[in-house]
Amino acid sequence: MEQQIEKLLATVTHPETGRNLVESGFVEHIAAAAGKATVVLRFAKARDPFAVKIKNQTEALLREAFPGTEILVVVKEGGAAPRPEPKTRTMTDGIAKVIAVASGKGGVGKSTVTANLAVALRNLGFRVGVLDADIYGPSQPKMFGVEGYTPLAEEQGGIDVMIPAEAMDIRLMSIGFFIKPTDALLWRGAMATSALKQIVHQTKWGMLDFLLADLPPGTGDIHLSIINELKIDAAVIVSTPQQIAVADVVRGVEMFRNPNVNIPVAGVVENMAYFTPEELPDNRYYIFGHGGAREYAERNGIDFLGEIPIIQSIMEGGDTGRPAAGIDSRVERHYRELAEKIVGKVMKS
Repeated sequence: MEQQIEKLLATVTHPETGRNLVESGFVEHIAAAAGKATVVLRFAKARDPFAVKIKNQTEALLREAFPGTEILVVVKEGGAAPRPEPKTRTMTDGIAKVIAVASGKGGVGKSTVTANLAVALRNLGFRVGVLDADIYGPSQPKMFGVEGYTPLAEEQGGIDVMIPAEAMDIRLMSIGFFIKPTDALLWRGAMATSALKQIVHQTKWGMLDFLLADLPPGTGDIHLSIINELKIDAAVIVSTPQQIAVADVVRGVEMFRNPNVNIPVAGVVENMAYFTPEELPDNRYYIFGHGGAREYAERNGIDFLGEIPIIQSIMEGGDTGRPAAGIDSRVERHYRELAEKIVGKVMKS
């Protein structure tokens, strides 16, 4: 009966605002039991000139709809009842685990690690998706060779949902699908947050074992927005060996460890750790220094997940839209080890 009363109240319009009582937040309380129904209306204005008229209109409406029921309509004035926030309708319910891939600074290969990690997880038999949340430099469409993709929309459950791209059996959604490659992304915080929220909740992800969220470098509003919109199970921090990159890792780790965020850090990956020429497979050249990320992780009680060397096919795979973990056994071996460690950590949580 209370739901029926609320529907009836939604037909009563305030003459000044043109909005109904429910939409305006004027309905403070509804109770119905044992032949009695009580409605409490609270108007925003003190001495609202339409209060008595609306009270009489509401009583008449309810008596007509519920003959034999004792109707009591109480009017209060000064401060409308706060409207409850509507629950966001989302397409993320089929995602089992979400892993954020982050970096303290740009240029460390975070997006490359994300793409190849996604392929490695797929190679292990998991259903995988990638959310390209790096709104300032979306790289995943190029990484997977789907730069020209335009997301189609379909209606599902009364809302429009977007169909993600699919490449190498991986579902992919990126802000890059909605802009031209030559466009400058001059986002304000609210615009970026709104766009990401829509991509997160209105993409038809389907059933996924893992969704990898490729975050922008650094820390800021976009990271907090993604954290608020997705239940992130773990974060993976990508760095390179040199000290300037490792120094920026600290900020990323502390963001996830902040009590208000409280997301487990699965560990640190040292990307571009060394170079081994194909013709000299036993040689290692530490171009960017040696072991900086490993040393930081061990010193701060964070798991070190492994080293990813510089291999030419990794660069070539990113340029041609075929992540190297799917086509080069040398690369696949490194990323398989990384994927297995992450799966072991996330599945325990």
